[in-house]
Amino acid sequence: MDAYYLVRLCPPPPLQLPPTLPLTRGRHDRRAAGAFVCRATAGPVDHQERPWESYDRGIQSHASSDLACSLRLLADMQAAGLRPSSVAYARLIRALARAGRTLEAEALLLEMRRLELRPDAAHYNALLEGLLSRAHLRLADRLLLQMADDGVARNRRTYMLLLNAYARAGRLNDSWWVLGELKRRGIRLDTAGYSTLVRLYRDNGMWKKATDLIMEMQELGVELDVKIYNGLIDTFGKYGQLADARRVFDKMSAEGVKPDITTWNSLIRWHCRVGNMKRALRFFAAMQEEGMYPDPKMFVTIISRLGEQGKWDEIKKLFHGMRNRGLKESGAVYAVLVDIYGQYGHFRDARDCVAALKAENLQLSPSIFCVLANAYAQQGLCEQTVNVLQLMEAEGIEPNLVMLNLLINAFGTAGRHLEALAVLQHIKDNGMSPDVVTYTTLMKAFMRAKKFEKVSEVYKEMERGGCTPDRKAREMLNDAAVILEQRGYKMD
Repeated sequence: MDAYYLVRLCPPPPLQLPPTLPLTRGRHDRRAAGAFVCRATAGPVDHQERPWESYDRGIQSHASSDLACSLRLLADMQAAGLRPSSVAYARLIRALARAGRTLEAEALLLEMRRLELRPDAAHYNALLEGLLSRAHLRLADRLLLQMADDGVARNRRTYMLLLNAYARAGRLNDSWWVLGELKRRGIRLDTAGYSTLVRLYRDNGMWKKATDLIMEMQELGVELDVKIYNGLIDTFGKYGQLADARRVFDKMSAEGVKPDITTWNSLIRWHCRVGNMKRALRFFAAMQEEGMYPDPKMFVTIISRLGEQGKWDEIKKLFHGMRNRGLKESGAVYAVLVDIYGQYGHFRDARDCVAALKAENLQLSPSIFCVLANAYAQQGLCEQTVNVLQLMEAEGIEPNLVMLNLLINAFGTAGRHLEALAVLQHIKDNGMSPDVVTYTTLMKAFMRAKKFEKVSEVYKEMERGGCTPDRKAREMLNDAAVILEQRGYKMD
């Protein structure tokens, strides 16, 4: 196939997995802060004394761009007997938390309290953002309790961080609590808040409420931006209301709001879901006419659907059409995906696949690894999915909840439900909070394995974990109950 020639194979690099660092829970004493300073001062350090303002400005300016430099300045400043400002602490905590170094971020917060610098909401929000971004919801809850113990009031930023995280994790009751708190405190939702609310309705089968939400926003004069429109299109598409999704898309164009890649992806995804490939490919072509190339994840959706229908010639034609429009550097990714789904065997090994992408000097990002893992997972190639995760770790990128959910899906598709259950345990052992996708994917694995009694157990655990089951989960629970009843068993 012509796609082969876009990628040159090279010998795969030796696999060297970094040791897994245990996630530390709970509070940390002063020794944690001392360890933090020792790490920051490792390596050559310039101990030349500077004015306080120079240190403080340097810490703030380098926090987001060169974290190591910022930490060295902090160590030098402390060695000189000086303390950074509260603003510098806040920027460092935020930078560490966003980098996933939450232990060090919390050590800085403890250091502030020890020095009686009185951390404010900005410092707590910075650490909270890092914990929530990595799905450490239990640790985030503990931080909120500490925030209350210290007498620091939650502000708008705190509540918006919580609303976004709870909506993403499917914690419906917690989301309603946040909305109630916002209303009680007289804090109005902005456009970003309404976008989160649309996503909440989408994930919990409340697509009719999304229609009411449009009217509410128009009455309040809230501007509907591309994110709001995207959320509405995705909501209607998810629940099969494709005519409504297209009407929202037409309204969006009439209002002069330009569709972005997310808009096109939603329209393509949901039309693929119902098998309307003709209209999906029409949107796919229109997107490229706008000068946009598809997200590789969406490309996987299209070619996998065509592959299920045995339309290999369509896949080849699709790829040639993209190439004629001028593939970007990521064309190597599309070529690999065409090969995997075309079942030609050239890139059935994840190591060869990643080596080929490296040979094309392609920047291997978490998104690329996620796409490759998904391609293997959808076909039940669990060993290759695991290989992708290992290669990802070898590149210094820590697998997140999305990647682990894909691994559960791979094991489930292959009929290996015990391994899928082990992944769930791994997620919990590492301090992450499973989301709705985690539980529903595991339920699907048990349905495939005909372990129908386990479906109810996972469903109950999902509810105990604070996740609101979606429509798919409820349908699987009912199906399992019917089958068990036919066999003479009664589900608890």
